[in-house]
Amino acid sequence: MSTLAVKALNQSYGGSHTLWDVDLVVPKGSRTCLMGRNGMGKTTLLKCIMGLLRITSGEMTFDETSLTTLPAEARARLGIGYVPQGREIFAQLTVEENLRVGLGIRKNGARTIPPKIYELFPVLKQMLNRRGGDLSGGQQQQLAIGRALVLEPSLLILDEPTEGIQPNIVHEIGDIIIKLNKDGLSVLLVEQKLPFARRVADTFCIMDRGRTMAEGKMSDLNDDLVRRHLVV
Repeated sequence: MSTLAVKALNQSYGGSHTLWDVDLVVPKGSRTCLMGRNGMGKTTLLKCIMGLLRITSGEMTFDETSLTTLPAEARARLGIGYVPQGREIFAQLTVEENLRVGLGIRKNGARTIPPKIYELFPVLKQMLNRRGGDLSGGQQQQLAIGRALVLEPSLLILDEPTEGIQPNIVHEIGDIIIKLNKDGLSVLLVEQKLPFARRVADTFCIMDRGRTMAEGKMSDLNDDLVRRHLVV
């Protein structure tokens, strides 16, 4: 059984057809990297999965539950955590307030931030009363991931988690993704940095002009695929 399955998904925006019969499978327990050049539909696909964009046709299921007509908050309650591109934290709220935002849609109704968040990101505990907008880029990304993990999801979706972040934090985020996966969390990430993708992911799916072009084990991502679909 697959954690997430997208089949023959089409999406149009403002009269422009953006996604064309996209298929994507994220097996339970996998770390899947969605790859492709800028503007190829990766972020659009993630937003469709999360219910932030309306699809034209196709099917999306999560543990055999149809996502197609569910609102975004219902998808989160099913166990899908989402870290959007650009982080989108609340700059005027404190770190603690940002983390508490996710508590309202937890499926079990718990109202306390899981201690594991602070174990993964000690810096957040040190900065609980600091405003999100005052954090560095790397700290903001850790906050964005922590906010998604407050839901205690079974699938974590990350859109460009290394964008604009210093190298030491990039490596740390990679370690955390691998650790979370070993603890049972499935992962779907969009990533442009090939070395990071090869290190963190075990499977890949390449998109080109709104279509899925290739998929497989990360060890099968050869130079020809990289040259045709990833090199700018």
